[in-house]
Amino acid sequence: MVELFNNKKRVFWEALILTGVVFLLGMLLGIAFESSKVTDINDYYIQSETSIMDAFALSAFTDLDSNSCPILKQANINFADNIYEEAILLEDFENAGKITESMKVMHKKYDVLRTFLWINTIKTAEKCGRSYDTVVYLYVSESDELTTKATQKVWSRVLYDLKQEEGDGILLIPLAVDKDLVSLDSVLNGYEIPSYPALVINEDIVITNLISVEKIKQYLN
Repeated sequence: MVELFNNKKRVFWEALILTGVVFLLGMLLGIAFESSKVTDINDYYIQSETSIMDAFALSAFTDLDSNSCPILKQANINFADNIYEEAILLEDFENAGKITESMKVMHKKYDVLRTFLWINTIKTAEKCGRSYDTVVYLYVSESDELTTKATQKVWSRVLYDLKQEEGDGILLIPLAVDKDLVSLDSVLNGYEIPSYPALVINEDIVITNLISVEKIKQYLN
């Protein structure tokens, strides 16, 4: 009887130790996976940061040489396409696991770049005219409201379809409005936007109600 009791006790402790080892390994793998994601995103960010600085340098040069306008416009389109693809990748990374502080910081850094891009496209349109439509998608990245999350998910699909149909005809910029960015807040002060998510089309038209791709096209030039 004593031997049976000791066997059960040993099995219990072995199971407890095994559970602890598995839990610890799970935590270590999770940390490693998260670090890998942040590293990947940071690599993409460095490339995007270089691209936007290049575009800003070209924009400054355009003040002296208006013949560079076509190059500047194409540079904005190319950068917008890259950063939109990276926004989808960032969303996939975030959906794959818990959003950590490191991921939030990377998201905020990307929103700074996107704000730079929006400001640069405004300046480009003023100096060179407009040859493509700008669609800025403003959303809340850390909302706990199920309705808001569902609406934003539908908006994302609609805008993805719009980009697939229009290609280089539109410059699509997704921007989170809840990152406390002074630059973005300053730009948004020029608009009366009652709620989010929202679209700003060509720095003129504001849409807050969910509409179809065809409806959005009616507002494009």
